[in-house]
Amino acid sequence: MIDIVLLVARLLFVALLYLFLFAIMKTGIGLVRGQRRKERTWKLSVERGPKELRGVSIVVHGPVIVGRNPGADIVIGAAYVSGRHARFTLMGQNLFVEDLGSTNGTAVNGQLITAPTALKSNDVVNVGDVAIRVRYV
Repeated sequence: MIDIVLLVARLLFVALLYLFLFAIMKTGIGLVRGQRRKERTWKLSVERGPKELRGVSIVVHGPVIVGRNPGADIVIGAAYVSGRHARFTLMGQNLFVEDLGSTNGTAVNGQLITAPTALKSNDVVNVGDVAIRVRYV
């Protein structure tokens, strides 16, 4: 009697192990083929500013620095823009912008900000005369 119970337990264990491995393989194949639902992301688009910047779009995956320094992610070569002027930061599904102590400040929808500010889709962030539209796509 115990032999039969042990045999059934072993067969059940092997069946569960195969189901588990099948589920893992199915998920892996779905990721490789791109069948997973695409997640929404934040996108920054320069709408107004120097001719060479207009139309530039960046998908936000991590911090994005805007400034005059060549190491910035969006480089604005104007005297009224600080070296490290503003930073866009993801926190979960939310996007924040903060002024990094710039001389002329950073504005969201025309209002100067003094602390990290949560952004909504279609907000406009102004760094000097450069307008950056933020979209959640």
